[in-house]
Order: sequence, then C-alpha cells, then structure tokens
Amino acid sequence: MCNSSSPTQFLLLAFADSRELQLLHFWLFLAISLAALLANGLILSAVACDHLLHTPMGFFLLNLSLTDLGCICTTVPKAMHNSLWDRRTISYMGCAAQLFFFAFFMSTEFSLLTIMCYDRYVAICKPLHYGTLLGSRACAHMAAAAWATGFLSALLHTANTFSLPLCQGNALGQFFCELPHILKLSCSHSGYRKEIDLLLATAISSLACFVFIVFSYVQIFRAVLRIPSQQGRHKAFSTCLPHLTVVSVFLSTATFAYLKPPSISSPSLDLIVSVLYSVVPPALNPLIYSLRNQELKDAIRKIMTGCFSGAINFTFSSAEHSLWNTFWAQPTF
Repeated sequence: MCNSSSPTQFLLLAFADSRELQLLHFWLFLAISLAALLANGLILSAVACDHLLHTPMGFFLLNLSLTDLGCICTTVPKAMHNSLWDRRTISYMGCAAQLFFFAFFMSTEFSLLTIMCYDRYVAICKPLHYGTLLGSRACAHMAAAAWATGFLSALLHTANTFSLPLCQGNALGQFFCELPHILKLSCSHSGYRKEIDLLLATAISSLACFVFIVFSYVQIFRAVLRIPSQQGRHKAFSTCLPHLTVVSVFLSTATFAYLKPPSISSPSLDLIVSVLYSVVPPALNPLIYSLRNQELKDAIRKIMTGCFSGAINFTFSSAEHSLWNTFWAQPTF
C-alpha cells in the first residue's frame, strides 16, 4: 500500500508551541481518556453482569461503549505521546492504521446509533411486536451488520487514500490522521476523484441513516403525545432522551467539522472542533445514558459498591493475616 512518491512519515498538528501548554494538553487528555475508560468500562461490566440489562438496548449500549473505547484509544495515545515528548511525527503505516481504526469505529458508531433509534421506534410505536422484531438473533445480526459495514467502509477509504501518491508535503493540519487532511497532500487527480466519489457514496448512506432517524423520532413523538397519562409520556420521553442527545452531539459536531464554511476555518478552531467530536463524546456518552436509565445506574452502583467492599475486605484480611503471622513469629518461652 505504500507508494514510492509518498512520505515515510507525517507531521501532525501540535497543540501548542510552549512546553507548558503541551504538558497541560497531555494531562487534560490523560484525564479525559481515563474518564472514558472508567465510564465505558463500568457500562460494559454493568450490562454483562446484570440480567436486568440483558435487553436489546443494553446489548446495543454495550456495542456503543466498545466503539467509544476504540475511538479514544485510536487518537488520544499518540497525541499524548507527542505532547509529552515534544514531537509531531507519525509513521506512514501508523497513520494508515490510525485512519483505518478511526473510520472503522466512527462508522460503526453511527450505524449503531441508527439501530438504537429503530429499537426505540419499535418499543414505543410497535410494543406488541417488540419481542418478534428485536429478538436476540435479530439484535446479533444488526450489530454484526453495523460492525461489518464500518470495517468495509474503513478498509475501502484507507486502501484508496494510501494508494494515492502524496507529493504535497507531509504536514497534516490535524492532531491525528484524518481523511480530508491526507487527501490534501495528493497529487493524483484521477485517484482524488475516485476517493471523492467514495466519500459521496458514504455521505449518501449517512444521509439515509439521518433521514431514518428523523422519520423515526417524528413517529415516536406522535405516539408519545397520544399517551393519555402524563407519567406514561414522561417515561417514554425519558427512554428516548439519552439516545436523542447522543445522536445530536455526534451529528452536530461532525457536521460542523466537515461542512463548516472555509471563511471561518482556522487551525485553532479546527483543533477545538476535532477534539469535540473525536475525544469528548466517548467520555460523555456513558454519562448521558446513565443519567436517565435507572436500571443502569443501579447496576453501576452495585459494581462500584461491590468493588469498594471487596477492596475493604481484602485490606482488612491482609492486615489480619499479617498480624497473625507476626504473632506466631514471636519466639515462645
């Protein structure tokens, strides 16, 4: 996949020139990544261990947490490494791998959000058919389709992009390897048009998913407004609000990043926007979903309480064991 006219490494966009700000970015990214790992890890453990969360929504939420972990583990570690050691470089193959995995996890996440919208639509608009339309086999097939679609899309984009000769330098205007910034380095018009056609096909499929989400929520809101009791309407809205919030954050930040007018574009603004759609959501999504889901909050509370109790019991048992050994180690007369 490597081309002879392509650079052997790329220069990523630095967060700051001063050493103090670089270290600040390192600690900030470390805090965000640890929060994302902890939050998504708790959701994975809660869904896996609590039988009350063995539902279609719990299953898709587990898959969504996996994509969030994948996204943040793809972009943040290299950015932290460069900030800590005052570097900007990334190898050719490292950039290709980063582009592939980022496109893979982002595409899969959008597919999963579309499927989760379908789950809410069936649960509210067709509750009598929920068990039939969203059985365990159907959920597994839909999740597999989401992952397979993301893999195929990422593979096509990565293979097509890195088969192009890149002769416009090696400086990327982004803190990670992203498709539009790599395409700017291409000097092959035919290959560039081929990738643009592929991007157009991806955009059309994404637009179809967006139309489906909008149509589904129109039907959901119409069904909710027909519920006679206020408590029933509130409960129905509560089940949809986390998903709607996550979709809104995902689409608004990604749309602004890729479709913002060139007149307002600047390196600092591009950097802030890219952080908002690639780094912040993986840490924010678990919080959004856990705020309105009482079963999920209870399961996470059980896990945290169990871990805390286990740590205390282990500490006391270790201390007791040490005292016991000390006592019997004393010489007897």
